[in-house]
Parts: sequence; structure tokens; C-alpha cells
Amino acid sequence: MQIYTASYVLPISSPPIPGGAVAVENGVITAVGPAAALRKSSGAKVTDLPGCVIVPGLVNAHTHLELTHFPAWKVRKDLDYLPKTYVEWIRQVMKIRRALAPGEVELSVREGLRLCIESGTTAVGEILSDFSLAPLYAASPITGRLFLEAIGQDQLENDALLERLESTLLALPDGGLLPGISPHTPHTVSQHLFQGLEEISRRLSVPKAIHLSESLEEVAFMYDGSGPIAEEIYPMVRWEAYLPGPRHATSASYLDGLGVLGTSTLAVHAVHVTPADVALLKKRGVTVVLCPRSNDALNVGRAPHHLLKNAGIPLALGTDSLASNDSLSLWDEMRYLQGSAPDAFNAEELLAMATLGGARALGIEAKAGSLQAGKRADFLIFSGCDLLSEKSLYQGILEKGRLEQVYLAGRSLPRPSAPSF
Repeated sequence: MQIYTASYVLPISSPPIPGGAVAVENGVITAVGPAAALRKSSGAKVTDLPGCVIVPGLVNAHTHLELTHFPAWKVRKDLDYLPKTYVEWIRQVMKIRRALAPGEVELSVREGLRLCIESGTTAVGEILSDFSLAPLYAASPITGRLFLEAIGQDQLENDALLERLESTLLALPDGGLLPGISPHTPHTVSQHLFQGLEEISRRLSVPKAIHLSESLEEVAFMYDGSGPIAEEIYPMVRWEAYLPGPRHATSASYLDGLGVLGTSTLAVHAVHVTPADVALLKKRGVTVVLCPRSNDALNVGRAPHHLLKNAGIPLALGTDSLASNDSLSLWDEMRYLQGSAPDAFNAEELLAMATLGGARALGIEAKAGSLQAGKRADFLIFSGCDLLSEKSLYQGILEKGRLEQVYLAGRSLPRPSAPSF
């Protein structure tokens, strides 16, 4: 057994513990409490960390690690321009993905996993479009959920996609990321495909992650089938024959009509949800994943933080990808959200969203998101925090904290060295 003591331990699921300690054995937390009590364990090796704080590993609830090398790809593919709208950005991403050589996406995923760990993320809600890369995640010490992405309008192609997606889910190795499904958006997934994915989700008991109400272009398309999505994106992928008539619906109400919304649904972004949408999401037990920096980069607007929070919607945080963000660090995400919406969430709430909130969103709270006996020993060591009082502790971590070490399943991966896997 190994015991780690610190000036403070922040379990997240319970109040801070001054002079606290975490006991670890075989990669699992066996006890959390006052150091004096845990030191009594006979034969335990003790690592003292004075002036430090121990917090759980972060849970990034929405990532696209396939796009980690996107900034470099833009330059190499001679597509290095700054899109002015959401649809222009989608067009840029599609052009770059089409120009990639075999192996480039694999390297991008590997680098994304490394960057996550380096910034203290120990679990992810990862969206994967290239199913052949699923084995890469099993080789990483990161845990979480792997959402296989589905996009399509043609029924014959969708039937083949559903078969391939299910077989990939069933073949995911034990010990890696848990399975999930990601119907891309209400405007890129046909009703037939949505219903097929929902059937798989229910039969295999796997959750769904859906990009929901991310842009005004989506709002217009879902309401009357007009706008840049209909005029630019559909022709680009030769979907003109599948343009829908006016639905006069929001994305949330449309999905609810398909029976897709439920406790196993993650709504990502939720920038343009209406009060009626939020009431519906609450009623169905949907979790919302906020991606504030991505929203700002794509100029799509800001999620209604107060509305979501006051409605009691479960919330988590995600960085999205480096195609629409500057880093994969949830610390950067928390600081940005606090700075851009200072009256929405305090530091304690932000840390909860980035840890236990994310774990609950991904359905992995039994093993991640907080420091509790029985959970995997994923934790972080911070120095440089304001340790004068518990009240200032959370804010001190965000403002002044220095990440010294990352532990995954009890194994130390000190920064800045890049972990290997």
C-alpha cells in the first residue's frame, strides 16, 4: 500500500480534508481521510507532499482527438485560413480530412491522448469517426467513453454503417474506454439512422453523445430547412435529395419526437436551446456538456449558463478539438468560462463539472471523478495554491496552482515528461 499525504485533499464528492491523505493499492484508492488516521496502516509506504493539494484527475467530457494535428494540417494542406462562420469551418474541416494520407489521423490521436494526460485529464468522452483506430485507445492509460460517430442520409449506406458500428462496439477490448454512440447532429443524421442508433443504444445499454443546437445555422435548418447548411453543406456531400421540408421545430423537440432524448443522452454545446428546450432536457434527464472556448472560436454564441444551471441540468465540461480550440486543457476551459461568465459558476462548481460532473455524464462515476475508496487511483498533485483557507482553496488552484504530477491507476506520470504508451 502507498499513502500520499498533502496539506489538503479535495475529494470533490465531500468537503476538503486539511492534512489529508489518499491510500492506494494495486491501482485503486483504498481510503481517503486525515493523514494521521491513514498512517496507522501497517507496512504502508508514505509519500509526504507538504504545501500541495491532491485533486481527482479531470474528466474531459467531449473531445475529438482525431483532430489534434488540425492546426498543422491547415498549413500543410494550404488551407490555413480563418473561417468566419460555423458552416465555413465545417467546409474547412471536410476539405482537410479528405486530403489526409493514411496514418496521419493515427498520429493525431496519439498526440491528443498524450496532451490530455499532460494537462491532468485522466478520462475522456472521445468522439471517433474512424472506427479502425479504436484499438489505439486500449493502449492508453486514459479511461472514459469512446463514442463511435455516425453521419449519413442514404438508407443503404446507413444500414451498412449501423452493422459496422455495432460490430466495432462489440469488439472493443476490456480495460479500454467504454463503448458509446455519437449521432453527429440532427442535421447530418437521417431519421432512419437516428432510430437505428437508438435501437443499438438501448439494446447494448450504451449512452449517446449528440452535438445539439450548436449554431444559428442549425436553428434555421431545423426550423424550415433553409440557410447555409442546406445551400452549402448538403451540396458539398451530395445530399440534395435528402433536404427535409420545414420542420418548424428546435433540435431538441425534433429529437424528442424521435424518442432519442433520455438519461443516456449527452447534449453537447446546447448554445441555442430555448427555455422550452431546457425544460424538455430536464424532463428527459439529459446531461449538457459545455464547450465555451470552442463556441467562442466558431463565433456561434454562448450557452445559456444561468438557464441550464437554474433548471438543474447536469453539467460537464469539454474542450472539443484543436480544430476549434487552442488547447486540450480543462484548466484553460475552466479559467475561460469563469472569465467570460464570472457570475455563472464559482471555482468549486467548475472543478466539480470538470471531474465528477464529467464522470457522471460518461457513466463512469463508479471509478472516476472523485477521490473515494474503490475508485481508480487517478489523481493530481498541485503546488503553489493559496492554502490559507478552504474558502479560497478552489480559486487558488485555478489561479495559482501548478500541476506537478499526474497519477493514473496509481502510476506516476510527472510533468513535463511525455508519458509513453
